[in-house]
Amino acid sequence: MPSPLGGAAALVTGGSSGIGAATVDLLRGEGARVAVLDLQEPGRPGPTWVRCDVADEAQVVAAVAEVETSLGGLDVAVLCAGVGGFSALVDMPAAEWDRVITVNLRGTFLCLREVARAMRSGGRGGSVVAVTSVSGFLADRMMAHYSASKAAVAELVRVAARELGPGGIRVNAVAPGTTDTPMFAATERLPGYRERVARRSALGAVGSPEGVARAIVSLLQLEWVTGQILCADGGVSLWSPIDPVESLEDP
Repeated sequence: MPSPLGGAAALVTGGSSGIGAATVDLLRGEGARVAVLDLQEPGRPGPTWVRCDVADEAQVVAAVAEVETSLGGLDVAVLCAGVGGFSALVDMPAAEWDRVITVNLRGTFLCLREVARAMRSGGRGGSVVAVTSVSGFLADRMMAHYSASKAAVAELVRVAARELGPGGIRVNAVAPGTTDTPMFAATERLPGYRERVARRSALGAVGSPEGVARAIVSLLQLEWVTGQILCADGGVSLWSPIDPVESLEDP
């Protein structure tokens, strides 16, 4: 049976590494024609690469227009570009707050706006998946700017789904938990962090980019789903600090 994504024109921001790169591979495996928007060139041949800073409005407008022209329209988009950060609120410079919010929220808004315009002008609708995070609804200390940006992306997706639905454009999000990406590698300086997270995951492991990418590609294809946030976190967000069973288990 042919894939619904066969021949689709697809754009992936942040598609040169991590979850974005895994998504590119899966889309291409489904037969989609894929373009990557990223500051970094993809480490493998295949997808069209357009160098773009997603926080720069002029660059995003030009890059999406270039992709739309080269692919003959736009059917699906995955908005994956993002950055992390780690700082206590009372010590956080405004520049650090702005750095994370600008890429994660402003960048997602700009890219969503432009891909929606492209899909609307094409007249055939489309499907967009943004990547948020379980940190957008958990209270992770030292990550206020990151968590706030991801919470805002989730709400942006819900509002966009209502606005764009009449044009046949579906907008959803996937919320990964701890995933073995270059961003996650920064936690190596935290003793025992990986092992602790794996223990608290219902599935007993840290996630893989491929696992999250499969959730993204599946969500792209669900024709009667919009405005939803799908957790692809192995159940780590199910962990509760007040779970009484923990007191009955061995340390």
